[in-house]
Amino acid sequence: MRLYVLQLGIQASGSPVPGYLIQTDDGKNVLVDTGYEESYYTGEKGPDDRSTEADWVVNRLAEIGLAPEDVDYLVCTHFDVDHAGSHDRFPNAEFVVQRRLLDVARDGLPRFQGTREHWDRPETRYRVVDGDTDFLPGIELVETSGHVPGHQSVLVRLPETGPVLLAIDAMPMSFEGFTPETRPTGRYDADADGARKSTRKLVDLAEREGVTLTIYGHDPEKWKPLKKSPEHYE
Repeated sequence: MRLYVLQLGIQASGSPVPGYLIQTDDGKNVLVDTGYEESYYTGEKGPDDRSTEADWVVNRLAEIGLAPEDVDYLVCTHFDVDHAGSHDRFPNAEFVVQRRLLDVARDGLPRFQGTREHWDRPETRYRVVDGDTDFLPGIELVETSGHVPGHQSVLVRLPETGPVLLAIDAMPMSFEGFTPETRPTGRYDADADGARKSTRKLVDLAEREGVTLTIYGHDPEKWKPLKKSPEHYE
């Protein structure tokens, strides 16, 4: 089991755009999120945006010898533009999504319609899950609504590193100095109370499971010391 941390951009605020590639013991490639669409990386950006063409998910995977066709599963944490912009680039992947997320997205939740052409295509194959799910050996999906309905985080059990929690946008920042019940929420959190409840859920899970590394969704300082692809955790 290996975990690659993919840098899919650095925004003008310094916020990282993460993605992840998990390689299982039996050779499956599991991609978690895809960052922006290709045009974001090739087009004109603001002067402080440090994202480059190398950050596009297809190019990041190429660094470790993978083509889009090699991805077996795509775990959709949610459909925001910085997480789902290149979903349509993975024709062989089975998309794994919380039922609640897919339902509200297909029902027309406005924030997901800008990426709809990428996640809602006739050829897309979905595996729908309900709540916390043992997905594959060593990979667990954790329902963490709040940022959006049906958001999911990922717990990866690595043989040497130990359990790694990919909090995604359920915990975008480390929120040091706050409790889960008092941590700040942002304008992109659809349900502030739900976001705090999901934060508490992840904090409790991390303690219970002996998580050795938590990777936050968009924390510039916590991002810096992480090993990025082509390096990996195992």
